[in-house]
Amino acid sequence: MKPQERKRSSRTRERLLEVAARVFASEGYRGATIARISQLAGANIAAVNYHFGSKSQLYREAWRYTFSQSIKKHHPDGGVPETARPEERLKGKIKALISRLADRNNLEFQILQKELAEPTGLLKEVQRETLEPLKQSLEAVIRELLGVKAYPEEVQFCRLSIMSQCLGPLVRKSWESKGSKRCLAFREVEPKRLARYAEHVFTFSLGGLREIKNQREQRRNHGVDGKGSSKGERKARGSG
Repeated sequence: MKPQERKRSSRTRERLLEVAARVFASEGYRGATIARISQLAGANIAAVNYHFGSKSQLYREAWRYTFSQSIKKHHPDGGVPETARPEERLKGKIKALISRLADRNNLEFQILQKELAEPTGLLKEVQRETLEPLKQSLEAVIRELLGVKAYPEEVQFCRLSIMSQCLGPLVRKSWESKGSKRCLAFREVEPKRLARYAEHVFTFSLGGLREIKNQREQRRNHGVDGKGSSKGERKARGSG
């Protein structure tokens, strides 16, 4: 393929991804059609088959495309360098995640909402590939704050707790789209309010992490393990 043809082919592929993302976000996987996507992209159906092979693969790649665009706009570290203190890195991650979730133009989560409403299972693998590094990065910071002796379950629970707080804007946006007047943290997603909410989530989470670390250390000082069992009880279980 000549350079000019490669460039034209690349533009067609990107245009198909952009349009497919919008259609899947609006109609869901089952409601979207290759014919509609091709028409809006100004391409023929054969172009979809050439670049993606199938509707299911286009669906996966469209979500991957929206995820990469979202990450470029809202970098996961929030602009905080890896050399910064873990508290600052946690704050950066929380701010970035909340901004990403609250972005009205973020098709990544709109597609996921449709997927949750009508599951296809087609996004499981691509989500695992793209989201796992973010999960591990957040857990690494949490582990630093909890201390090297943190239990894996503690780290996991703390990550889930932090992410649940960050999901507030997304839930609010979902309710709003259905005409509900209910909301979680704020009525309108505006920068100043988002910043205050992010600061609240950070302060609340950091306080919780410190308290969990403190309680674990107190239990260990009193000879109690992470499940509330004393050394004597563990010994009795072992001999029984």
